[in-house]
Formats: sequence, C-alpha cells, structure tokens
Amino acid sequence: MIKLYPSISILNGKVTRLTRGDYSHEKEYEKSPVDFAKMFEDIGIEVIHLVDLEGAIKESPVAYHVLEAIAGHTDLEIEYSGGIRTDGDILKLFEHGAKYIAVSSIAAKNRELFTSWLFSYGREKVSLSADASDGKLLIKGWQKKTDIDLYEFISYFYNRGLKYVKVTDVTRDGTMVGPNFELYKDLVGKFPDSKIFASGGVRSADDIQKLEDAGVYAVIFGKAFYEGKLTLNDLKTFIK
Repeated sequence: MIKLYPSISILNGKVTRLTRGDYSHEKEYEKSPVDFAKMFEDIGIEVIHLVDLEGAIKESPVAYHVLEAIAGHTDLEIEYSGGIRTDGDILKLFEHGAKYIAVSSIAAKNRELFTSWLFSYGREKVSLSADASDGKLLIKGWQKKTDIDLYEFISYFYNRGLKYVKVTDVTRDGTMVGPNFELYKDLVGKFPDSKIFASGGVRSADDIQKLEDAGVYAVIFGKAFYEGKLTLNDLKTFIK
C-alpha cells in the first residue's frame, strides 16, 4: 500500500503553504505544527515531511525548535528538508529529533558530497529531492531554476545506490489541480530499484489511489488537507 507523508511546511514558526513555491503567495494556518503532527499521528501516520521554508532560502536549517517540539510531543518519525548543506547540519538535525533528511540544492551543486552522505549516513536515512519545472531542476527553495535535466539528475545518483527519490512538479505544487501522473509513471518505469515519492497537486483520495496504481511508493501531500479537500477519514483508507 502507498505510504502517506504529510508535509508540514514551516515559515517563521508557523505552518505555511505556498503556491508553486512562491513566497509572495503564502498562507498561514492557525493550528501549531505540533497540533497538526498529533492529528496525523492519531490516525496512524508514522512519518511526516517537515519543510523548513526559511532554511531553504537562507541555505541553513533554522526550524530546529519546531523539529524538537514535534519529536518531543509525538512518536512520529520526522524527515527534515530545507537548507541542509553540511555534515554539521545533518548531525544537528539528528540530535534535535530528525530521523531522515531530504536534500536538493547541495546535491545539485556538489554531487560528490551528496553521494558521500548516502554511504556515510546510509541510503535509508538520506533521500534526494528532485524538484522541477518543465523538466529542469529548481534549487534554493525553488527560487532558482537550473539547466539540469530532471532525469539526468536522478540517474546520476540512482547509479550510485540512491533508494528514495522525492519528485515535485513545482508547477502543480499547492494548486490542487492533480498530480502529473504521466511523470510519475515514467519515473517508476525508468528507476525501478528506487522508491518514488510523488509531490505536487494532490487534491483527493482518488489522486492518491491513482498514484498507488501507477506504482508510486509514497505521496507527499499538504494543501489539500489543510484546505479540507482531503480529510482524515480519506487518509485512513490508505493506512494499514
């Protein structure tokens, strides 16, 4: 059964959702990150995807207090993403309660360093975030477009033992228009030995079912839940 990874995006300590990664189109939610985390834990969710929006821009993690609070008040496993650049960042995140990390920008800038992390920390703990628009990679909190081809980028690390790949179609993120199903079907076919995570555009339980049917390992969702389009009861149907 497909894995569910709720995304809790943090900006200035608040749960905040962007549309297509645009920081000028942000929406804050009243509930605290811990409150949302507890809601997910109560229905059987085991892992959350914690996104440090400010850290992604500053190129250094800053939401340690949120990470520590969720780790201290729940038994959830936490995957942290945003601003990770050094071994020191990784060790500090693990010390504050992160179980896993997801890395994007530094993998694009320094492939050798990211490859070394796959070996030193283990491919169970380190995943690649490959976020793209029109097939080209976006980095630095999706604010900078590169000329790096999405498939070439994934293939480089796939050939070096990468296990977990989180792919976001940024043009659909926060839009609730539906995932790019063809993209994920293609990725599952091209990288059969990796676990593909789909992110961006999810709007309903039907979308999640279609991603499962396409062979996607896990789905990362956010806005659809916060806006009431995807309910806790919807999510329960995908939890063993």
